[in-house]
Amino acid sequence: MIDRNKMLSRYRVTGPDFRLKDMDPRDTAELDLPKEVAKQHLEEISKSINKYQEMLYAQDQWSLLVILQAMDAAGKDSVLDKVMSGINPQGCQVHSFKAPTSTELDHDWLWRTTVALPERGRIGVFNRSYYEEVLVVRVHPEILAKQRTPKSLVGKDIWQERFDDIRAFEKHMARSGTKTLKFFLNVSKEEQKKRFLERIDEPDKNWKFNPGDVEERKLWDKYMDAYEDMIRNTSTDHAPWHVVPADKKWFTRLVVAHAIDEALAGLGLSYPKVDAAALEAMKRAREVLIKEK
Repeated sequence: MIDRNKMLSRYRVTGPDFRLKDMDPRDTAELDLPKEVAKQHLEEISKSINKYQEMLYAQDQWSLLVILQAMDAAGKDSVLDKVMSGINPQGCQVHSFKAPTSTELDHDWLWRTTVALPERGRIGVFNRSYYEEVLVVRVHPEILAKQRTPKSLVGKDIWQERFDDIRAFEKHMARSGTKTLKFFLNVSKEEQKKRFLERIDEPDKNWKFNPGDVEERKLWDKYMDAYEDMIRNTSTDHAPWHVVPADKKWFTRLVVAHAIDEALAGLGLSYPKVDAAALEAMKRAREVLIKEK
């Protein structure tokens, strides 16, 4: 039996002393489940998530935002496919953010993700997010120069200022009824290499390979520094980061699924109660239907 609280607290970042090197990408919280058992367990959690999603939609008050961040080949798409597959598509919105368009560059850096936030009653998933602005943009400062921000506003404290903006933004969302869960899928450099080689060597995976990913791999250490600083500065009680081991895909999916299920369970969801007038209307409608020939 999996102790959910113990497992999630193992990967939830709660303090300013967070160090990425202390998190083992190969960790499985001392679980060693056969593939079929892990699959069955994931299916059970997915059913629970689907049940909560129906209540979330019916109640139409809360929304849930799930943010996935990771290095290439860490398994974001796999998590989406396996964890969210049982959810009614009408109640789930998935957005994948690529390089900003010219229109997006004409707005502030939070604009394009803000307009994609989930509506009340829905689960929204960001496959990458506004956090790219303190990751890729930080590792590639030439991108920052193209963002048309007034030069007088781009100083040595810009990353701390963006952390401040993110914390304020996520606090605003929490106060407005959007629960935010953030996951960094922590894949090891060795496992990433293995997955890249599989994409090259296996014909049915060739389509996944992007030569540019190998170039980004050369900047691994810079990315790890950026991730560590980002997580340390933006993990809060109302929008926590979970640093999820990603070398074992079955375990990654279980952790993410449990965290989503726990978050939904904590919202106090329920189906709306039908008032007396509505019950009377249903009673009359039932009588009409029964009398139909």
